[in-house]
Amino acid sequence: MLDHSSRTAGPDPLTEMLRGLRLEGVDYARYQMTAPWGLLFPAQKAARFHFVAERGCWLRTPTGEWVRLEQGDAVLLPRGAEHALASAPGACTTPLGKCQFQTVCGDIVEARGGGDGEGTLFFSGSMNFNVDGQHPLLRMMPELMRLHELAANEPGIPPLLTTMACELALDRVGAGSILTRLADVVAAALIRSWVEKGCGDSAGWVAAARDPDIGRVLAAIHLDPAGDWTVEALAGVMHASRSAFAERFAAIVGETPARYVAQVRMHQAKQWLTQDRMKIAAVARRLGYDSEASFSRAFKRVIGAPPSRFRAGEAERSAPAPDANGRPMTARPQQHSEA
Repeated sequence: MLDHSSRTAGPDPLTEMLRGLRLEGVDYARYQMTAPWGLLFPAQKAARFHFVAERGCWLRTPTGEWVRLEQGDAVLLPRGAEHALASAPGACTTPLGKCQFQTVCGDIVEARGGGDGEGTLFFSGSMNFNVDGQHPLLRMMPELMRLHELAANEPGIPPLLTTMACELALDRVGAGSILTRLADVVAAALIRSWVEKGCGDSAGWVAAARDPDIGRVLAAIHLDPAGDWTVEALAGVMHASRSAFAERFAAIVGETPARYVAQVRMHQAKQWLTQDRMKIAAVARRLGYDSEASFSRAFKRVIGAPPSRFRAGEAERSAPAPDANGRPMTARPQQHSEA
């Protein structure tokens, strides 16, 4: 068990919060489009990111707003919300599943299309996080993270993109694996840059990650979900009174400390059941419940289904998420990386 009262030093809260968040499988595609063109990216469970490499284009956000993306801009949709990219606002969009793709190397594909106008080059990737989209860490993220001039804010990104382009062009053995790892780094850099320089909200994930006190509390919870996280213990991490902590936590995170802890614990339990194949009784004991029945009731309140369904393999096991070109995506457990 962690010493809750002494967690005042160590890595920054963002690093701690993201330590357990990994990417499991990345599918990568290159798009060379000429105006007029438009692509509709449907909603999916996997996260999706885009990087505009040459010239610019327009993004229709999940809320329906059209915004301009310039060369060097990048966007990440952590929960894979529906959106569109196009040569102009309001352009007719073609569903991604109807695009024609050509294999470049391994699992890497390329799409070309549009008219005879100005060309745009952008890269897209689909990726699965090792937690589902309802996990508190992902749920706190906005639907869309956009960063202007990612390459300028992250000096290490241009060499990575150059390497990715070279891997595509040379078609060498192992290119798919190398591109997957590079895409992991690009996505992680996007999350970090958004938190540091993006348009921060007054509440939610960005504000929590930026706040040194609340960020430290969230880091402690995620590092030790099974810990005895009473409000008093969490207030001790922040070195604040119980009432002052609870009020500040709710204002920044958007929910009470007890509810947030319960969500983290039950999503951790779900992972133990489905991925580690632990018995329900063992999970209940690990989380400090006196009985399997009381744990099952708490689990169902948060997850929406009893743990027996997950332990028996009857819970929703959806088909593999689509890749960057709309095909089922196969996770690559051997290619995990820290996000």
